[in-house]
Amino acid sequence: MMTEANDQAGSVTVEDMLKNVFGFDTFRPGQEEVVDRLLEGESALAVFPTGGGKSLCYQLPALRLEGMTLVVSPLIALMKDQIDFLVGKGVRAARLDSSLSGEEARAVWDDLWNGRLKLLYVAPERFASERFIQRLRRSTISLMVVDEAHCISEWGHNFRPDYLKLAALADDLRAERVLALTATATPSVADDICRSFSIKPGAYINTGFHRPNLIMRTVPCQASARDGLLLDRLRSRPRGATIVYVTLQKTAERIAEFLSAGSITARAYHAGMEGDDRHAVQDWFMASPDAVVVATIAFGMGIDKPDIRYVYHYNMPKSLENYMQETGRAGRDGAEACCDLMVCPDDIATLENFSYGDTPALASVQGVIAHVCGLPEAFDLSVYELSAAHDMRGLVVSTLLTYLELEGVLASTGPLYNEYKFQPQRSSSEMLADFDEDRRRFLRAMFARARKARTWFSLDIAATAAALGERRERIVAALNHFEDRGDLILKVAGLRRGYRFVQRPADPGVVAQTLHARFEESETRDIARIGQVVALASMTECTVKHVLDYFGESLATDCGHCDRCLGEPIPPLPAHRDGALSEADMTAIQSLVQEQHTALGTSRQLTRFLCGLTSPAASRAGLGRDNRFGRFTHMRFHVVMKAVGSGP
Repeated sequence: MMTEANDQAGSVTVEDMLKNVFGFDTFRPGQEEVVDRLLEGESALAVFPTGGGKSLCYQLPALRLEGMTLVVSPLIALMKDQIDFLVGKGVRAARLDSSLSGEEARAVWDDLWNGRLKLLYVAPERFASERFIQRLRRSTISLMVVDEAHCISEWGHNFRPDYLKLAALADDLRAERVLALTATATPSVADDICRSFSIKPGAYINTGFHRPNLIMRTVPCQASARDGLLLDRLRSRPRGATIVYVTLQKTAERIAEFLSAGSITARAYHAGMEGDDRHAVQDWFMASPDAVVVATIAFGMGIDKPDIRYVYHYNMPKSLENYMQETGRAGRDGAEACCDLMVCPDDIATLENFSYGDTPALASVQGVIAHVCGLPEAFDLSVYELSAAHDMRGLVVSTLLTYLELEGVLASTGPLYNEYKFQPQRSSSEMLADFDEDRRRFLRAMFARARKARTWFSLDIAATAAALGERRERIVAALNHFEDRGDLILKVAGLRRGYRFVQRPADPGVVAQTLHARFEESETRDIARIGQVVALASMTECTVKHVLDYFGESLATDCGHCDRCLGEPIPPLPAHRDGALSEADMTAIQSLVQEQHTALGTSRQLTRFLCGLTSPAASRAGLGRDNRFGRFTHMRFHVVMKAVGSGP
């Protein structure tokens, strides 16, 4: 067994490291090609199925490259086992996230500052920290890894605006090469990823999505029959580790109780549970050969359990990408596994409403753009404040600002914090003893601006910079320096984003119309993805072949392992009926309109409220406690919107 594997990397071959460090005799499909590309200095895109061994593609090169490997992933909280494995092999690997204690975080910062880290795992949100970016600029980043890379593409099923900045960050941090990873990418999404990170066509490695060991079934059903259908299948089939996917947290709790009452031991898992409870469920599932977990989509990411025998979609996934990712968690050991997709028309409203609820009103888009266009050439702003002022979720505001960058209106100058809090660990005379008189004068003036609370001092960075006639970067660098020396403990608050105008729009109203249309196009794509899942229930030909074609993979013949190919009877898809609004329903809507709540001033705001979708304005007004909130969660958004006085 190797110790301090990174120190010995130059004296062993790739094959030696594969066996002695990672315990594998051979590479899985695609792994060796990716590793070779990276070691040759090229960037690469690896599209591997869930459980296809993506992590080895960067861990092994990381040990052979001179500098640090920076892993950017929204799932770092689930990567603790990976980090523990590497640390156990003598590799300096760490993660920076909110789960770390203050002492643990300071140790990671110290290792980063002193160049001791070999692998560092961070979430994309970490780049909102100017302190973090400042420190990374001092590091040699041999490899930057972008996990869940499909999030960079607007054409993808899980677009995240913070991902769009990763390509520019890779350049800013002078990353020598980039590895983009995903389990689901259509051809258009793969093109977006390669273009963003300058990945050559020959460095796009796709091992394919076809899993011949998975028995794929699409089961149309009525909502009233679904519970019994799930219970019957669990009882009639051989026991095995099972995931039952649902959309809502309350559904996870209800179905887990229902199955347990039917002599099937099951536990719920969802983001609303306490962290310790989630970990307990995950540990139980990992240790059991036949545990049943009823979970929202948060479950399964980062879980390496090869013997999952069943994946049931009690509720439909929102896209074919989600479907492939979630079913891909079954049968990783190569043995036969069953994946049952229950298609119930009643799920359509819930899935569609999430998409409709995120589309901002034109007036909200106009308000944000008017505010931005009234600012000076260089400025900073708070997403939280814009969200509250214009009744848009923070993620939607971030997306709008990203759109303004893509339109050539704005350029990001980086994140910044308006307030720094510090707790001295030494006296001021001790802290300033090593500086010359000019620097002591600056530092005394800086600290004199701090406001003292019970145990923490607060410093308004912008006000201090203006009062002293200094650049904010000098003040932040000074505070970071004292923290690195252990002279003080530092916390930050009041995140703001810095921008400058590239070109002010001649007509902000036209820009608002254009970007609002872009949101509507995204909404249309999301709704179409839901329709693609529903369409599987009505197909008569091979469903696996159809899904693979969506991902750009062709099968020469039918798959032979889906219910259509196996000749199993397929019941017809039940018709979806929205149900007519009753007189009482219309009375409830009219009374809500007549109350003239500021937070419900538009048809879209009213519809979101009635469909059970929260918004910043409604939450601030305390309307979530109103008994009319969520009255029409079972109905499709555009039907309710028409009832409140506007078309879809």
